[in-house]
Amino acid sequence: MTPKSQKPEEIPPPRQARALLLSARHGALSYLDPGGAPGISRIALGLDEAGAPVTLISDLTQHAPALRAHPLCALMVGEVGAKGDPLTHPRLMIRARASFITPDDPAHPALRAKWLKDHPKSTLYVDFADFNFVRFDLESALLNAGFGRAHPLSAADLMG
Repeated sequence: MTPKSQKPEEIPPPRQARALLLSARHGALSYLDPGGAPGISRIALGLDEAGAPVTLISDLTQHAPALRAHPLCALMVGEVGAKGDPLTHPRLMIRARASFITPDDPAHPALRAKWLKDHPKSTLYVDFADFNFVRFDLESALLNAGFGRAHPLSAADLMG
């Protein structure tokens, strides 16, 4: 990801943000339910072939109908390390628009294959009728790379 000789503050923010996104296996999804109340859920994450974040969710979850009613959402990725102040560890907040990819979508087979390669345990339920892939079309982001190092980013910065 980053050369060991480089300090985090020397790495360009778009590259730091992309590294966080590439390494994320889960994240926090913020959404508005159909009534307009906020909610948050931990979700599994992957990337589609274009590099956009995706997840696989059941219609039985609260966030599936919420995303259908209000596709604007936010994702947060970044792991807290074992040492130090958790607020000094880098994290990435992404503003996105959710779009459902159903089995009849031409993009579904490639996305399914890539998802199963990266998330093999999903084989147990990926083809259940209530499960759909959701792609998060990026709108903007905010990289918080530690104290005093917040960087607004565009979708183009993340897709780099």
